[in-house]
Amino acid sequence: MKQNASNNFQEEEYLECERWWVYGLLMFVGAFFGGYTYSIRGGVFANAQTANFLLLALSVSNGNWKKAVYYFIPMSSYLFGIIISELVPISIKRFKFIRWDTLFIFIEIIFVVVLGFVPESAPYQISHIMITFLAAMQFNTFRQAQGIPMATTFCTNHLRMMGILFSKGFRHKDKNCYKHILPHFMMICVFVCGVCIAGISTKYFLGKAIFITIIPLIILAVDLLYADLKKEKGELERVPHGH
Repeated sequence: MKQNASNNFQEEEYLECERWWVYGLLMFVGAFFGGYTYSIRGGVFANAQTANFLLLALSVSNGNWKKAVYYFIPMSSYLFGIIISELVPISIKRFKFIRWDTLFIFIEIIFVVVLGFVPESAPYQISHIMITFLAAMQFNTFRQAQGIPMATTFCTNHLRMMGILFSKGFRHKDKNCYKHILPHFMMICVFVCGVCIAGISTKYFLGKAIFITIIPLIILAVDLLYADLKKEKGELERVPHGH
């Protein structure tokens, strides 16, 4: 009985916005964004910026200054997204109505709807600015899934954690380390799946393909809003792990 009580407490100590399945859906959306912008929006990686720094440096080394300057657009948008996701939650808390995490999902849905109606002839910069802004806020807002550091817009951290956990398990003969590898592996699989779906759907639907991400986002919005208004109504002051 004590063991069951302990397990129940362990399950309940995390907020709804920290659940594994929430991060899985966010990972799919983040992956789709990257596949979307790279496939039909100028070959730019919007969900993370390391690749864009690489492309910037290569453009400079080749003397292609115009293209090099171009990469500052998604980088600046990404930086602005991080700043906003740090400042806005402070104001949201004062209203004590819903969490920033929940509000952000609704903002993301609005952005996606707008993006879906952007004409194919429109400058790529419109999509780049909007998606990098969203990806940055998503990355900075959702940091830990049930106590484990997670990234929902790229795979590097998950691959790193898999290596660390495998090494610790082998060195200390700890089988629990191997069990913790699975969540990171699953996140990578979800990411690959999201990019594949983005690559395939954009061939047929072009810019309208981004509407696919509305499905997981609506599921998240409904669940998180219900948690804020019902299940966790008295816990709006609680800060998610990692913040």
